[in-house]
Amino acid sequence: MESNLNSNSGICSVCHQPILPTYYFCPNCGAKLIAAPLSTTIGTQLGIYLFSIILPMICFIFVTRWQGLKYVRSTDPKAKQIGWVAWGLLILSTVVVIWLVYVQIQVFTKTLNDSLGAYGF
Repeated sequence: MESNLNSNSGICSVCHQPILPTYYFCPNCGAKLIAAPLSTTIGTQLGIYLFSIILPMICFIFVTRWQGLKYVRSTDPKAKQIGWVAWGLLILSTVVVIWLVYVQIQVFTKTLNDSLGAYGF
């Protein structure tokens, strides 16, 4: 990721206004200077884990909104752990959904065969 911070002078490389090294965004132009740290609060963790569990059930429609990959790539050990747990939940829930669909197809096929057999087909 390209930084818009000129680290030698504390000047935004986009608008050339003075900035503090602790700024995440330039207060003048709004350019992203450095990436903000990822949240590791309990609420954030629960949200990521819940979304990881229901993601396969909504057919990956919102995969671009899933934060697990960002957390796995983080340098913060706690954020990385949250990301790996989210990945595990995503994989586990995907396997469960595939298995449930397979079982339902088998039940439907058996029911269809039984009903067609009753009519002599």
